[in-house]
Formats: sequence, C-alpha cells, structure tokens
Amino acid sequence: MTADSQTFTDLVDLAAERLGGAVLWANDEFFAEKDNLLRAEPAVFVPGRYTDRGKWMDGWETRRRRHPGHDWCIVRLGVPGVVRGVVVDTSHFKGNYPESCSLEACSAPAHAPLEALEAASWHEILPRTALKGDAHNAFAIERAWRATHVRLRIFPDGGVARLRLHGEAVPEARWLGRPGVEQDVDLAAVENGGVVLAASDTFFGPRHALVMPGRAHDMSDGWETRRTRREGPEWVVMSAWRPRGRSAEPTSTRGASGATPPGARRSRWAPRPRGRGTRCCPARRFCRTRATCSTRSCSRTSRPATRACPSGPTAA
Repeated sequence: MTADSQTFTDLVDLAAERLGGAVLWANDEFFAEKDNLLRAEPAVFVPGRYTDRGKWMDGWETRRRRHPGHDWCIVRLGVPGVVRGVVVDTSHFKGNYPESCSLEACSAPAHAPLEALEAASWHEILPRTALKGDAHNAFAIERAWRATHVRLRIFPDGGVARLRLHGEAVPEARWLGRPGVEQDVDLAAVENGGVVLAASDTFFGPRHALVMPGRAHDMSDGWETRRTRREGPEWVVMSAWRPRGRSAEPTSTRGASGATPPGARRSRWAPRPRGRGTRCCPARRFCRTRATCSTRSCSRTSRPATRACPSGPTAA
C-alpha cells in the first residue's frame, strides 16, 4: 500500500457489518454470495472445497460473461459519511478476478427500494481502474460527497473477496435527538460522528474499537496497548461530530481480567499528543467492569482525551 492508502485505511470502515453495512443487491452471485464482501474476518482459501456450482470462494463471484456488459452490486453504508478511500480485496482470486472496477456514491433513504436507488443521482468517486489479482487494491478518493449508498462495478466479471470503504462519518442531525427534549446522546459513538483521532499505542488493539456500537465481545474487541515501561499514561484523543457539553462517560474493560489498567482519567481538551487539557474526570480504578464518570461540570468540548494509567485494554 502507498502512503496515501495507509492514511485512509486508518479511518473507520463506513460499510462494516458491525455498523449495519449491507450489500443490498447484486446483478449476479452465481459462484459466491454478495454478503461475503463486508465480512470482518480476512478471506480464506480452502483447497478441495467445492459446491454444486464449482470451487467455493470466500467473496462475491459472478459467472463468466458470454456477452458485453459488466457486473455490479449496491452497498448500503452502516454510517452515512464521506468515503476517503476504498480497498478492493481480491485475495485468493488469481485467475478469476475482474480486470477493473469503478465506484459510485449517492445519498438516499436507508431503506430505499432498488427502483428508487436506480433512479437516484449517482456520482462517480472512483473512475474505472485496473485491478490486481490476489491483492489488496487500495485507492484514495480525491473527490467525494456525503453518501449513504455505494455502487461497485466490476468489468467484465469475476470475484472480489472483501470491500472496505474507509471515511468520515457524517450522521443526520435527527439521529442526535429531538429539539426541546433533554436526553443523553453518546457523542463519541461512531454512528453519531465520533472518531478516535490518535492514540499513544495500538499494539494489541485498534483505537477505533472504543467507539464501535454495542458491548465488547471479548478482550480482543477493544483498544489495548503494550505493557509500557516508560513514565506517563497511555492516551487516546477523540473528536465529536459537533461540539457539545457532556454529562457522563462510561468506560468498559469487559473481558480483560489480568490486563486492565489500574485507572483512567479524562481531559476536556487535547489538541495534540503533547497538549495539556483541563481535567474533567478524576482518575478512576478499573476491575473488569463498566465504569461511568460524571462530567456534568464540563463545558463545551470537541476533543476529549482518555488516559489509561499506566497501560492495558479498554473496550469502549
């Protein structure tokens, strides 16, 4: 991957199944189902495994075309947003991968029928580009708009193992509550536009796991640092989509019995790793649980920082 691809792959996968992403339609899925495209685990190859239609492949694969044309599928993003880069993964597809692909995006209601999506205004965000077989084909998107759906076109046919659409979440304002009604909203949640900007260390677990929806499945489903031998705590810097005041922040260490950090604290503002913020939550001790820190005294903030003292896993 190039330096540009390494930059955008550090962003959230807007089409992730965990966020509600789904492949709604495909014009053909003769050899392998379209739903495999968004699976979180890497594609695998099983020698000797066949179905009544041919070799089993872990991905989306269409039949061989005998007439002009191309194949396509429509993906609904789990979180609406701006796609900054795409990875078209053709792992294990060596002699049966598409020659090229293109990508289009549109903004439409989440449950729009196929007829409405076909009539929607689609904008090309990735022109027709050559693909390599058995490779992670990463392409940066130079110009894009807020989208809810993406259409992948493959030319002329073939198989794609996985599709990753990395970008920045831009939710609808109505998801963040109703005017005049007081209610708590998770400003750090990725579905509400929250993002983890930076972390001191991500040796065992990615930082974006902190803002994923739902409870952590186990210890692997969280942010975890290596065991530090230096002075100072580990830290992450998070950004909310829109600045808001905050009242409470739960922190979970579910599934981590012997590796939890002794405690954590939050700062209200941390513009850069060496920046100093105003502490709005005192250090709290953890023990494989879900702790809530009250921050009702905090003013408006856009970049809260969480520090694990000294190191260890945090789920959310």
